[in-house]
Order: sequence, then C-alpha cells, then structure tokens
Amino acid sequence: MNRKGVEYTLTKSETPGFWKWQFRIGDLVRSGKTEARLAMRRVELRIDRELKHAAHQLVS
Repeated sequence: MNRKGVEYTLTKSETPGFWKWQFRIGDLVRSGKTEARLAMRRVELRIDRELKHAAHQLVS
C-alpha cells in the first residue's frame, strides 16, 4: 500500500484482532502492531507524523 509516496505493509498478526505494520522513509524503518479496528488509518496517521517530523528536521 502507499501513503504520500511511502510504501507500507499491513498484515494480520498471529494474535487475533491485531495487525502488524511496517514502513520506510529513507533509512528510517518503523514497525509495530495495532488493533484490527482502524488499523490502516492508524498506520497512515503514523506515516503522516513521521513525514512531518522529517520535513521539520530538514528545515532546522
């Protein structure tokens, strides 16, 4: 899947009701687990936060 040019994966976890996610922005790799409800939205919000943080660091 793709969010603002960032490829990410979202797969079912072995634990019922949870999803595993992972994305990469440059050399930065983030991964984790989230509850099934709204899993895609939560990952996309995390990507948005990381992109905003990366842009802020470039300006500073």
